[in-house]
Amino acid sequence: MKISRDWATSITIGAFGLMAVTGVLMFFHADSGLNKLAHEWLGWIFVGGVALHAFVNWGAFKRYFFSSRPGQAMIAVFAIALLASFAPLGGKAGGPPPVLAMNAVLNAPLSTVAPLTGRSVETIVAQLNGAGFAVSGPEATLASVAPDRAAQSKVLALLFKRD
Repeated sequence: MKISRDWATSITIGAFGLMAVTGVLMFFHADSGLNKLAHEWLGWIFVGGVALHAFVNWGAFKRYFFSSRPGQAMIAVFAIALLASFAPLGGKAGGPPPVLAMNAVLNAPLSTVAPLTGRSVETIVAQLNGAGFAVSGPEATLASVAPDRAAQSKVLALLFKRD
């Protein structure tokens, strides 16, 4: 099967437009609806389109890799940027503030978390037990009650839901 240059280039251009717009919206926290979902999942179409585009234009791509000094320099700059993106931020104890706050709540005893919910510790222990989570007592942590992220999300929603 012959891969059409028209298709490969059109897919790449269209997917780039989608990725650029949704990415900018997400950067400025102005995304809504399905923007984030489209960015994450339809990004695979962009990856495929670029792969097809590189395949049908392999001669020109080889020039960038082997003959063009500016092309090689730009590829090296982005390769270094990619490697640097894996560096940890703030060491082992660091991380984004929302993650740090979430971990603090998940690892605090229920007696400490209860005032944040506006309920007594006895009430939240009963509420969690009633929802099917095995709570040993007021010194248990949410992380021990709900060991995985999905369960932790359910517990947090249950405790912090405002009626």
